[in-house]
Amino acid sequence: MSDFVKVYTSEDMKPENIGKNPLTFVDFWATWCGPCRMMAPIVEELASETPGVVFAKVDVDENPEVAMGLGISSIPTLMLFKDGQVVERVIGVTPKEELKKLIEKHR
Repeated sequence: MSDFVKVYTSEDMKPENIGKNPLTFVDFWATWCGPCRMMAPIVEELASETPGVVFAKVDVDENPEVAMGLGISSIPTLMLFKDGQVVERVIGVTPKEELKKLIEKHR
């Protein structure tokens, strides 16, 4: 994990915690997921280029209650939270430019 992307647990994903940051981008993934591994460098790169946004990863195998609570049934699922509320959800491998546009839309 880089300095740009934090590892979040179910505790970090509680509304009172995730709402502390104006914008939080979360990558829901699992170690066995090939497409998730394809997204990892894209998310890392985006995080290094996007100041003012918190980037995090949640391993759905280690935090199943978070995945269930957010209705995640496919991974990778990428979610953007604004003031603690989900404002964007993308499923599958997604180009960096598309993710950038989603983030900029909510700044």
